[in-house]
Amino acid sequence: MNAFGNGITLPFLFIYLHNVRGIGLGVVGLIVGSHAVTSIVAGPVFGILIDRLGGRRLLATALGILAGGYALYPFVHEAWQGFAVAAITGVGVGGFWPSQSTLIAGLTAPSQRPAAFAMQRVVMNLGIGLGALAGGVIATTESPGSFTVLFLLNSLTFVVYAGVMLALVPSPTIAREATERAGTYRDVLRHRPFVAVIGLNALFIFAGFSGFELIPVYAKNEAAVSETQIGLVFLVNTIVIVLLQLPVARLAQGRRRMPALGLLGLLWACAWLIVPVAGSKTAVTATLLLIGAMSIFAVGECLHGAVHAPLVSDLASPRLLGRYMALSALSWQLGFALGPAVGGFVLDFSPNGVWIGAAACCAVGGVLAFAVEGTLPDRARRTPAPAPASA
Repeated sequence: MNAFGNGITLPFLFIYLHNVRGIGLGVVGLIVGSHAVTSIVAGPVFGILIDRLGGRRLLATALGILAGGYALYPFVHEAWQGFAVAAITGVGVGGFWPSQSTLIAGLTAPSQRPAAFAMQRVVMNLGIGLGALAGGVIATTESPGSFTVLFLLNSLTFVVYAGVMLALVPSPTIAREATERAGTYRDVLRHRPFVAVIGLNALFIFAGFSGFELIPVYAKNEAAVSETQIGLVFLVNTIVIVLLQLPVARLAQGRRRMPALGLLGLLWACAWLIVPVAGSKTAVTATLLLIGAMSIFAVGECLHGAVHAPLVSDLASPRLLGRYMALSALSWQLGFALGPAVGGFVLDFSPNGVWIGAAACCAVGGVLAFAVEGTLPDRARRTPAPAPASA
C-alpha cells in the first residue's frame, strides 16, 4: 500500500514542478537531487540510532516524517519551497531504507534473506506500478488540484504503513557477543569488499534507477506521451518484475553474484539506448518503445534485487547492521542525488544525449562488477542455497 502511494507521485513529480509550477528543468533536477542529498546526510545518523534503538522504532519515525513532507508538496509554488519540502522528505527517506532493511534482515535467517528481499522488491514494484497507473488517470497538467490528490494519497499511505507495522511487526533481537564493543562507521569503512559493493551500487543507481525520474518529463515533452500512457509504461515494468523477481531469486541460489550484476549493466545500457529512439516517434509508437525499454530494464532490476541487499546483509557484522544498511542506502541516495541533478541540466541541453551517457555508465558498471568480485570473501561470492530438507 505504501509503495502504491509512492508510485502515484514518483513519475509525476518532475511534471508537477516543471509543467504545473513552471520551475525550469535544471532547477527541478536540483530540487529532486537535494531530496537525495538530505537523505545522504540523514542516513548515517539514522544508522547509529538503529544500532541503539532498533529498526522498528526508527522506521516509525521515518514514516511520520515522510507523511508530513509529502503533504506539503501541494503548497509548493516557488523553487525555494520545493527545496524546503524536498529536504523534509529527504530526511524521511534517509531513515526509511536502512530502518526497513535492518528490520527485514533481523527477522530472517541468512538463508532466507535472498527470498525475503526479493519478496520485498516484488511488493514494492507491484505497488509502484499500480500507483503509477492510478496517478496517470488522476493527474493532468490542466488541473493542478489533481496533483494535490496524488500527494495527499501518498502521505496517507505512510501513516497506514506505520500503524500496521507498529501493530503487527515485532522488534527482532540480534544476538551479540558480550565482549563485542559497539563499533563505529570507521570499522565499516575499513571493510574494503563492502565499500567496493556500495561504490558499484552508487554507479548503477546514478546511471540506472535515477532515470525513472527523467523518463516521464522526457516522454511528455519530446514525444507528447500523456500522463495515462506514462502510467501504463510504469505498470508494464512492474508486471515484468512481479512475474520474474522470485524465479530470478531462485535461479540465483548457489550461483556467483557478480556475473549477474555484469548482465544487469548490459541490460540497462540496452534499455536506455531505446529511449532516444522513442523520443523521435509519435506518442503511440513512443509508448510502445518505452514499454519495451522498461521491460528490459525490469529484468535487470530483478537481478539487482536478487544480489545487492542479500550481499550487503552477508557482508555486515551483526553489531553494526544498522550502520551497514545506512551506508548501503547512502549509495542509493548518492546515485539519486547526482542522477536527477546532472540529468536535469543535460536533459535541458541535450534530451537524447542524457540517455546515451546513462547507457555508457551502465555498461562500465557491468564491467566493474567482475573487478568487485575479486574483493569479496569466498563465502560471499555466491548466493546461499537453502539447506536440503531432511528425510
